[in-house]
Amino acid sequence: MLQALINIFRIDELRNKILFTIGMLAVYRIGFWIPVPGIDQTEMLEFFQQQAQSGGAFGRVAQFMSVFSGGSFGQSTIFGLGIMPYISAAIIFQLVGSAYEPLKKLQQEGPTGRQKVQEWTRYSTVALCVVQAIGWLAFISKSGLVYENWVGNPLWWVMAVTSMTAGTIFLMWLGEQIDKYGIGNGVSLIITAGILAQMPNAFMYLIQNSPIGQIGPIQAVFGIADNDTTSLSWMSVLFILGAFFGVVAGAVLITVAQRRIPVQQAKHTRGRRVFGGQRSYLPLRVNHGGVMPIIFASSLMIFPSVAFGAMADAFKNSDGFFKGASQFLADSFQMGSYPYVLMYILMVYFFSYFWTTVQFNPEEMSKQLKDHGSFIPGLRPGPRTAEYLETVMERITYVGAGFLSVIAVVPMIVNTGLNIDFMVTQFLGGTGLLIVVSVGLDLVQRVEANLLMRNYSGFLGGNDGKGPKIRGPR
Repeated sequence: MLQALINIFRIDELRNKILFTIGMLAVYRIGFWIPVPGIDQTEMLEFFQQQAQSGGAFGRVAQFMSVFSGGSFGQSTIFGLGIMPYISAAIIFQLVGSAYEPLKKLQQEGPTGRQKVQEWTRYSTVALCVVQAIGWLAFISKSGLVYENWVGNPLWWVMAVTSMTAGTIFLMWLGEQIDKYGIGNGVSLIITAGILAQMPNAFMYLIQNSPIGQIGPIQAVFGIADNDTTSLSWMSVLFILGAFFGVVAGAVLITVAQRRIPVQQAKHTRGRRVFGGQRSYLPLRVNHGGVMPIIFASSLMIFPSVAFGAMADAFKNSDGFFKGASQFLADSFQMGSYPYVLMYILMVYFFSYFWTTVQFNPEEMSKQLKDHGSFIPGLRPGPRTAEYLETVMERITYVGAGFLSVIAVVPMIVNTGLNIDFMVTQFLGGTGLLIVVSVGLDLVQRVEANLLMRNYSGFLGGNDGKGPKIRGPR
């Protein structure tokens, strides 16, 4: 691996791409610390810390949204909305394009059509930013987190909404610049940088609340005071570390897992020469939906918690059936409870099949195989091939959704069972971990392709006969 890192900086083009990408991510992290004027940052930090410790529905909303905003909502900065509005607009057009025929045809027109859809996505991003910024500023002003002499000033509202909208648009531009001049996959790298930026806080929490923090040299380095009672034992620390490596390995496995279907190319005779006849395979991803099922499930599971929590607060002063029923529903849909986890798993399964249905078209794939003169051995081209592909995809999606459900519920179970802060358990699974793993694998593959293209040994071996080589299908 050390030799591969050295090889990266031997290639001028690859070195410039890597350094440019790092520079853009540094600009993103610097901008994250620029606050929006008029907001009491100290009061806001205390408010969100109380919300997170109380375990309320709004605290979970803030923790979920912080994955995409690049940090805690305890700081209202110009990048406070993150890149999420752009992702939401892109998902909306992707879903609408699969159901609305004119938009679907426009996407199939090639670069011109995709450029038009991209332009509409940017306009929709601006609209979503304005709506989300107004809603966010209205909430914090109602909570008393904005200075009184600023709240009633219309110019402050215009300035705050404009700055937060411009921040998201600037992040969108940064992602496009990374795609054009950097290593690529810019938007995903920005999200990953925001997730990894929270890891030092989780690391410090683990040290301060475990016996590790009571070791003399570590106390001196991190400035930790003596504390005989720590909230985490050695077994808890070992369990967290083991679970982290185990879940990361499982996330890598589910991300790269494929079901390879053999495909035979038909032979063509032209004169005295025979063309074709090669045998290849059609890779079907086990986790075809990626991280999207968890994102949709997490988003929708917020609403029952908020609704039942508000219902319990409304009936807490009354007597009789409604008070008991509302409190029971509110307790049942708290994060980590059995009904919540069960419903969450069902939602992950539902959205796994839903996203696969939207993205995977067996009829179109069967038609493409037929047009290219290829077929699956033992199956007639056309409807029979499409039926077989649909059956295989349904089965592997069931397995992929099961793995996805396990990864999704591990943080909640550890948070509830071991009473460990969610700031730490979020790195044991869920949306953030899957994003980091998938983006990390994509980054390694991009660097690997650049190295192998220039006859350098990559991270997985090389062409110089040293180390393991990348194996293809047997």
